[in-house]
Amino acid sequence: MIYSRVRKFYQSYPKKKCVIGYTAYGREIYAFHVGESTGRQFIAVYAVHGREWITARLAIKHIKKGVRRGGGWIIPLLNPDGAIISETKSPLWKANGRGVDINCNFDADWGQGRLNTKLRGAENCIGDAPFSENESAALKNFTLKIRPFVTLSFHTKGEEIYFEYGGRGDRKGAEILAAATGYKPKRIYGSCGGYKDWCIQKLHIPSYTIECGADELVHPIKNLSELKKCYNILIFFTERYG
Repeated sequence: MIYSRVRKFYQSYPKKKCVIGYTAYGREIYAFHVGESTGRQFIAVYAVHGREWITARLAIKHIKKGVRRGGGWIIPLLNPDGAIISETKSPLWKANGRGVDINCNFDADWGQGRLNTKLRGAENCIGDAPFSENESAALKNFTLKIRPFVTLSFHTKGEEIYFEYGGRGDRKGAEILAAATGYKPKRIYGSCGGYKDWCIQKLHIPSYTIECGADELVHPIKNLSELKKCYNILIFFTERYG
């Protein structure tokens, strides 16, 4: 189980680390620091959607590799409840344990997305209000505490990089991420309430969503090697961005 793997890794991790919050079912949301503690920091978040738990394994690889320039925080498993549901009961489950899509629960034109719904358990369920979910609230509070200069969100699938929201965004970083992976920078429309969206609109910082793995793969991806184009992405990005 991916939650057990992340928890065990957290317990053995010798460097700076913390718990940023707890899910509705009391599971810890872990964060690991890599690189330098001083200077500006990044935040990278993984497994926002339950069925995308494979990205938590990618996060562990990124933590082990570290970075050669700068520093930042890695959150491998933002949605442990949803990941457990995907692994044990409903493989295609995307939401958290309360049936809310965490990446539709941020305060960036909340509820205005083309496919948004309030139906619990459905894809794109927005919840009761912005930050109504423990996971989105924890990530918001941690982000406001760290004040990162950039954020990265790792999802599956499609081999695309989203870098813009509301006509704003930094294409430079998207091009660096594209050079690291071969993925295509892309603008998307009709989607609201995501972490990237909130970071760009409300915090005015660059933010990127990386859709790892080929589009023809089937959720949930179980073979980490399918994401091998992203193995060195953090090292590459931090050496070249900023």
